[in-house]
Amino acid sequence: MKNIRWIPLGALALLPVTIAAQDRLKTMPGYEQAQRVAFESASAITGSVLSVTWAEGSQEFEYEQDGRRYRFDVAARHATEVVPPADGETRSAGRGGRGRTGDGEAPERGRQFESTASPDGALKAFYRDRNLWLSAADGGDERAITTDGSAANRIKYGTASWVYGEELSQRTAMWWSPDSRRIAYYRFDEREVLDYYVALNQTRVQATLDTEAYPKPGSPNPLVDLYIYDVATKQSQRVDVRGGKPFDNTVVGHYVYRVSWSADGGELLFLRTNRRQNVMEVAAANPVTGACRVVLREEWPTGWLMSEPRMLFLADGKRFIWESQRNGSNNFYLYDLSGRLIAPLTTSTTFEAATLVKLDERSGVVFYAARDGDNGLKLQLHRVGLDGKDDRRLTDPAFHHTIGGCIPALGSRPEQPVSGPARSCGISPDSKYFVDVYQTHDMPPATRLADAGSGRTLGEVAKSDTTRFAELGLKKAELFTYTAADGETTLHGLLQFPTTFDPARKYPALVAAYGAPEFSSNTARETFVAPSPLAEYGFLILHLDSRAIPGLGKRALDALYRRLGQVEVDDMAEGVKALWNRPYVDKARVGVFGTSYGGYVSVMELLRHPDVFAAASASSPPTDWRNYDTIYAERYMGMPQENKDGYDAGSAMTYVKNLKGRLLLYYGTADNNVHPANSLQLVQALQDIGKSFDLQVGPDRGHGSVNQDRMMEFFIDALVK
Repeated sequence: MKNIRWIPLGALALLPVTIAAQDRLKTMPGYEQAQRVAFESASAITGSVLSVTWAEGSQEFEYEQDGRRYRFDVAARHATEVVPPADGETRSAGRGGRGRTGDGEAPERGRQFESTASPDGALKAFYRDRNLWLSAADGGDERAITTDGSAANRIKYGTASWVYGEELSQRTAMWWSPDSRRIAYYRFDEREVLDYYVALNQTRVQATLDTEAYPKPGSPNPLVDLYIYDVATKQSQRVDVRGGKPFDNTVVGHYVYRVSWSADGGELLFLRTNRRQNVMEVAAANPVTGACRVVLREEWPTGWLMSEPRMLFLADGKRFIWESQRNGSNNFYLYDLSGRLIAPLTTSTTFEAATLVKLDERSGVVFYAARDGDNGLKLQLHRVGLDGKDDRRLTDPAFHHTIGGCIPALGSRPEQPVSGPARSCGISPDSKYFVDVYQTHDMPPATRLADAGSGRTLGEVAKSDTTRFAELGLKKAELFTYTAADGETTLHGLLQFPTTFDPARKYPALVAAYGAPEFSSNTARETFVAPSPLAEYGFLILHLDSRAIPGLGKRALDALYRRLGQVEVDDMAEGVKALWNRPYVDKARVGVFGTSYGGYVSVMELLRHPDVFAAASASSPPTDWRNYDTIYAERYMGMPQENKDGYDAGSAMTYVKNLKGRLLLYYGTADNNVHPANSLQLVQALQDIGKSFDLQVGPDRGHGSVNQDRMMEFFIDALVK
């Protein structure tokens, strides 16, 4: 359940509702208004400019505004409309960006690219029938690099076990050296991994069966190894990924991922962790002998380590920027491949350095975004020298700032330098200027040109027009604070209102939930919040933080360790209680909805806090972490053998006797991620004690959400009628 992979149902609260609604929903209160808001709110804010494309010379940039394209002259501080090219002409899209690794279409979720061309273009490596093959670029001269991979012996090469793709973002499983002389590849032995079976095509006369080696918490994991094939000698060398130690739960090398070559091809680099994922090493392997050395090591005894830290290489291919939470807060450090710490670039313990924005080696400067606005939700742009000195904040802490990133999105391997300006980069190629999109939850975006040395405003680029927003009677969201269940931590919530809001009336409320650790979907935010069509059915819509969100520091996250389903669930319940003293909030009519982890939070809120929640719509929920995969569940919960009480407390089945409100449960029969067993176990537990609930099933559907119209019918029946 990798964070940042599902689109939680709560996110749909900000999207247009389905126009082709069912007849029953059409007769319900608020339907017409919901359709109107869904249709009109998208165009209610005009004039916004959210991203730009800089020209090579740093003297102009282009942007789109309300369907038209403009070119902004930095010296003149003036924009002119760009005339579209005549028919038959093309306009250069500019340099920069980053292509896909691998050939063909992007792999399915949890899978890897099945082929990759050598850097010199002469050869192609590809996966076939659980083995790795090599051919000429045109497909001729095929030869097998491995031959013992098969379904019968449960060994495979050049691909990854499902859990690696799902939880460690491993979209690649074979890696060419820069000089095309060698190719590294995965070997997985799944003989000890139990299979999970998902029935497919159940709506047909004859169903079929899908089998996946799917390790459940506490059960054996796939045995992982790396090999390096030498094209000239036609021999493969096994990499000693565990330093000669056996594959067990404690060895650092239980998980091996984020594989890449050093820039000179002299070493193979990768991350390795123990099974508990609280010790991580950057390792470097000699491609001739397979011997490994440790570049750097991270430990966090009281919880878990982030699974995918940034590792951004400088142009020399020897120095790199490393992301770490070692001091309890997210920061960046400059290392070299010998393991020497050259300089800590950021060192704050009171706020977190969130993301890298741009690395400018010529100027010796790193730009980064930090969570140090006047609340922790507002990102600010900083610049700091590569020596870690002269850190400056360049933006106004009263606003949330978005500056287009000049660094590729985090991938499944360490990043290499980018040549040329990235397409969405907000900082000029010469690093003298930046384009800043600033906003808050209740102020739509405005865009300015600023000096990248001081942050001083040089010119206004655009400002959103809210005239139509006001004419439509749309309501802005409200940000509020509350105290977490620990009685100490300050959290934020966001409240959305219907256009017909009357403070003299009482309204039911719906919480749009997600809540997974280190993930910010459906939490409070300081980007402008568009009206929710769901509110027009007569609801207040709530988005609530918990101690699971990024930005509060590692100590706050540690509170969740071995306690999923308790801390984040209790925190959100406190967010609802914080509104009980408002006269327009009907505390007896509060619902919650979500998908995947959000579905889990939804059902846990209803069962764990029946005095707070009267209804829940839970889609594809993992109802007991023993049903999920090893990497995700054990990262946060440990192994069931060592944390039985925590797993029991995090199981929805523990609380079924508490069901007093209404529950709508949804699952897809072909869900190969959160397996149907999760929902079926909850169904059985509720039936065993005679509890009534509503059930929607998606025949032959995978991991997803209940139809939104059915969900709203449910909530109107449960909380309005």
